[in-house]
Amino acid sequence: MITNDRVVTTRSARTHAFLGTHIQTVAIGAMLLVVLVVFAATADTFLSVENVLSVLRQNSPALIVAVLMTFVITTGGIDLSVGSVLALSGALLGILISAGIDPTLAFLAVLLLGAVVGAVNGWFSHYQGIPSFIVTLAMLGIIRGTALRATDGYSISIPKESWVGFLGQGRIAGVPAQAVIAIVIAVVGWVVFTKTPFGQYVTGLGSNRESLRRAGVNVRLVGFTVFMLVGVAAALAGVLVAMRLGSGSANQGVNFELAVITAVVLGGTNLFGGRGTVLGTVLGVLTLGFIENGLQLAHVSPFYVQIVQGAILLAAILANAKLFSRFTVAR
Repeated sequence: MITNDRVVTTRSARTHAFLGTHIQTVAIGAMLLVVLVVFAATADTFLSVENVLSVLRQNSPALIVAVLMTFVITTGGIDLSVGSVLALSGALLGILISAGIDPTLAFLAVLLLGAVVGAVNGWFSHYQGIPSFIVTLAMLGIIRGTALRATDGYSISIPKESWVGFLGQGRIAGVPAQAVIAIVIAVVGWVVFTKTPFGQYVTGLGSNRESLRRAGVNVRLVGFTVFMLVGVAAALAGVLVAMRLGSGSANQGVNFELAVITAVVLGGTNLFGGRGTVLGTVLGVLTLGFIENGLQLAHVSPFYVQIVQGAILLAAILANAKLFSRFTVAR
């Protein structure tokens, strides 16, 4: 009897410990399941293979950026410029390829652009001590304005014959290439975040920066690196969007940062740093993507999508600050 009580107690303690650590990931997983069940009951084509692949394809750019945004937010920072970087990257790709530049060089130039923008954000935030919210808000305007000036507000058509076009239109074993790229980046991001010292530094930077610094870690370099990585991710997302649409435009990526940040916070990453989960972010992106798709199949006005995203972000922040943190403390 004593043995059984101990077993029950141990199992109960393990269950509480697991929920205390992963409660938000479990919650967003349950929310995704509810979304799938509700919309599957309202639209026959919702769970069809083609529709699911379409959702994965359309949300791949957001997934790529959200994985790296998880790193940034876990350090206690935020990047509001990713939507503008996405727009400028697609526009720059169109300008370079239209000018006869080799597609490979154009692709590398776009990724370099993202790295430079991310480096500027990281330098101001971690070497000059300016809050990342202010830095990236300023960069949002600068980069969007640059994109508008470079394109004069017009869309630039991009030929799809080169290998770069495959990124937007191609399939690998029947799965859109964009989705395959996003899945690979998500897996790599999860491994780096959970299994490497760099991932531990990212979490430590957001939870106890001073202790990490005293342990000999170059905290400025860690923060600088995550901003540069999210800049590259936003540039890659710009390439994928541009090649899917067949054109680059300064108007692409409007409110993109809102969708990305909503997915990250919805997935359980603490908006104030110190705690993050790549798996939760992936579930957050999928949940928002399937909600948007389900609303479209239900013929709901697309204007309501932004309202829903904003409301979900507010609810996620409230749950993060009040409910889940209380549960964690209680355990």
